[in-house]
Amino acid sequence: MSDYKILNEQLRQLTEGIPHLISNLANASALLFHALENVNWAGFYLVEGDGLVLGPFQGNIACIEIPLGRGVCGSAVAQGKTLLVDNVHNFDGHIACDSASLSEIVVPIRKGGRVVGVLDIDSPIEGRFTEHDRLGLEQFARIIEDIWI
Repeated sequence: MSDYKILNEQLRQLTEGIPHLISNLANASALLFHALENVNWAGFYLVEGDGLVLGPFQGNIACIEIPLGRGVCGSAVAQGKTLLVDNVHNFDGHIACDSASLSEIVVPIRKGGRVVGVLDIDSPIEGRFTEHDRLGLEQFARIIEDIWI
């Protein structure tokens, strides 16, 4: 089980006083990718217009643009809530950027009352993400919100 208290403290220390959003997101994705077990992608998508655009990430290649309301990421933005999907192949409208991914968790990131991006983590293990992960990653996203420029 991941120790999100430690991960979140590490993120705070990495980003404290650093005014470079993209650099902070890059380090945040690297932190998660190397700390979490059984993940093949960890990163961010940023809201641009009526869609999401690929941001900093670690892992396999990824889709560059995702329409709002489509896929797990676009649906998380449209619904404004964290989505935890045990098997992405059973998710209506799933976008297969990486055929090796089976489960996914997506956490919206907000600034000024609106969703500005998402934290997205994929795993090749079905049912990889739990309520423990949801709570820890939502706290992780709140730290990202505090440094969002």
